[in-house]
Amino acid sequence: MRAHRLSALAVTTVLGLTLAGCGGGGDSDEAPYDDGVIKIGVVGTTPVNEALVEKAEEEGITVELVELSEYSQVNPATVSGDVDMNWFQHIAYLADYNNSSGETITPIASTSIYPLGLYSNKYESLEDIQDGDEIAIPNDSINQSRALLLLQANGLVEFTSDTTAPTESDIDTEASKVSVTPVSAEQTVLSLDSVAGSVINNDFLARGDIDPDSALASDGAENENARPYVNLFATTEANKDDETLHKVADLFHTPEVEEAEKEDSKGTAVTMDLSQEELEQVLSDYEEDLQK
Repeated sequence: MRAHRLSALAVTTVLGLTLAGCGGGGDSDEAPYDDGVIKIGVVGTTPVNEALVEKAEEEGITVELVELSEYSQVNPATVSGDVDMNWFQHIAYLADYNNSSGETITPIASTSIYPLGLYSNKYESLEDIQDGDEIAIPNDSINQSRALLLLQANGLVEFTSDTTAPTESDIDTEASKVSVTPVSAEQTVLSLDSVAGSVINNDFLARGDIDPDSALASDGAENENARPYVNLFATTEANKDDETLHKVADLFHTPEVEEAEKEDSKGTAVTMDLSQEELEQVLSDYEEDLQK
């Protein structure tokens, strides 16, 4: 993630929050933002954050970005009330957090999705891929599931049963066209010269000087399997209907903020405007799949 410095008024850098009451701070009767400032937890800051802060100020709303040092800190900070909502994760990450913690952090609004793509130095189209070819995929659980769903959607692998959170063990090797080799996310780029193709996260394309438009396939907005990887604003279940939090989250879809997202992602981000009900359903389904 590229970090950018915002004004001191807009950002609070927190290197070590004391997360008190992590077992249920979200159920407190105390209203959010009692001091009149809406605190949003983030990991790293970008021009997109800055554009939203500025847009909120135009609407008469004071937003403070609370910058935490690790992803693992942000949801607990939301539960404890150190921040009013957060803006750093996709649905799949949130589902895993809720399942492992027993909390009920809830989506408020969607922002965008960064398509995951299949790239190749050997082939120019999906049709060129041969039976038995090897495809490198990320080895972390969330991105591995996403990569496998991408390969399935394009007829390269089959699963032994229906799932939205597949693992390598779910692959029907006899029915699949290709084999997969899990490697670290960084190695997906370096593996391109030794495999038929590699599924590469958007974050690593620049390192390999890879054109996003060169993907043989990607799980863009039109792919239902990609819904768990939509990024979002989230808060506690107790605050999920707060009108001001919704108003701030909805500012993401103003032209100024969406343009900042487009520029910061070099055109790779696809904005997604899903309803809260849709987000909650995708989250619930994914939480159930992770428990199987």
